[in-house]
Amino acid sequence: MESLNELIEIAKSASKKAYAPYSKFPVGCVVVTNTGSRYSGCNIENISFGLTICAERAAVFKAISEEGPEMKIVQVVLFTPTDVPITPCGACRQVLKEFGDDFEISCICETDQVITHSINELLPKSPEIKL
Repeated sequence: MESLNELIEIAKSASKKAYAPYSKFPVGCVVVTNTGSRYSGCNIENISFGLTICAERAAVFKAISEEGPEMKIVQVVLFTPTDVPITPCGACRQVLKEFGDDFEISCICETDQVITHSINELLPKSPEIKL
């Protein structure tokens, strides 16, 4: 497993690149894959909120574009500019689960509190469909 402190710094750094003029809520994420590679992402908003992409999905899509569809997630770190850690939204949970089995997601906030959950805790009873 990667050094959590190092990954936290990558996620925090990614949040500084966010395009969040509407929410003023810059989020950063780093995804570690089974190859040991790290991919960071930030949220990118659009005035049409449905077209906004979360930091988690930005990081996952970057990983897929670099490693291909066989890429597997082994660890995720998410930074939010809040007083308490916040877990990924439902859409991000679904995308994360699509590309990993039972990995940990560490969520950190501005007060440096960290909570860690497995993807299976955050998305229980998700189907194991393999096409």
